[in-house]
Amino acid sequence: MKVKCPTCHTEVIWNEQAKHRPFCSKRCQLIDLGQWANEEHSIPSDEHKLDTLPDNIDIEDIEAMLAQQSHNDDFFKP
Repeated sequence: MKVKCPTCHTEVIWNEQAKHRPFCSKRCQLIDLGQWANEEHSIPSDEHKLDTLPDNIDIEDIEAMLAQQSHNDDFFKP
């Protein structure tokens, strides 16, 4: 199967020998990583955005939110 490199759009054969897949090279892979690090790319989410937290939130509120989240998600479980 052929895919296009997300960075430069060069065609890449998607197989085990393509060690940078879906990118064509380490260079394109690092360019993409830099764009994520600079927040040029993002994944939209409506869940618990930090900018929607009230200014007067305290540590107990944060701990309560984390405790509630841990019941809904396996993230905090060993």
